[in-house]
Amino acid sequence: MNIDKELDTRGLNCPLPILKAKKALAAMESGQLLRVVSTDAGSARDFQAFAKQTGNDLVDQQTVGNEFIHVLKRR
Repeated sequence: MNIDKELDTRGLNCPLPILKAKKALAAMESGQLLRVVSTDAGSARDFQAFAKQTGNDLVDQQTVGNEFIHVLKRR
């Protein structure tokens, strides 16, 4: 997977990871990939809802240790 931009939101709680992702996606071109790394346990469900509401694709979600990784594709 060729990631175009990475966002580190470790230590931030909802809604900050979503707000930062929204801002980052707004500056990206259609089809580009954004990888968000979070330590917020609720971020998995938050990013699923965010993708559904905004029309961006949630391409991948992983949990690695205490980190949650989300990959979004800009619509």
